[in-house]
Amino acid sequence: MSVHTTMPESPTSLRDGEPHLTSLNLPCIAEQYAELAKLAAQKEWSHIDYLATLLEGEANLRHDRATQSRMRLARFPVIKPLEQFRWAWPTRMNRLQVQNHGRLAFLHDKANLIFLGGVGLGKTHLATALGYAACLQGYSGLFPSAIDVINTLAAAKSTGRLKAALKKYTQPALLILDELGYLPIDKGGADLLFQVIALR
Repeated sequence: MSVHTTMPESPTSLRDGEPHLTSLNLPCIAEQYAELAKLAAQKEWSHIDYLATLLEGEANLRHDRATQSRMRLARFPVIKPLEQFRWAWPTRMNRLQVQNHGRLAFLHDKANLIFLGGVGLGKTHLATALGYAACLQGYSGLFPSAIDVINTLAAAKSTGRLKAALKKYTQPALLILDELGYLPIDKGGADLLFQVIALR
């Protein structure tokens, strides 16, 4: 069985094609094609250049929407890029090493990072910055506190849904456990947290 696509015998107005743009989910092209056509005529763009510019705008819009979706699902407490970190405090941090982690090689290597230090030194800021960078590069992420993970898994275990609940923490490419060690954890909580780390 073969399928043939036929081209129209005569050109149609782009206005006639707007329903197709909607059904194909091309909102950027639908919004920009008319104004861009005027600009293309003024600048004497070729048809290929005009089409390429429309497609680039649509691709950029989809990339931005996907990034925003990943950031929303990651549930960052705040968005703080690495560029906003105050490197003057604490004074003994290895700045080059931390900035190198911003390249996200540890994700490719499936390695773990641990930020260890007292309260107020910027651990959460640095962890958020790495998560933000990961979202920009197309990785999924999740940013819960260790206690939230334990409470969620304990509730799921009590109702026989532990296996399904664990997937929430094993599926994202990057899991950032905040406030680990901030509050005491009993053996049951430690066992649940260990399952997450072991599965990842």
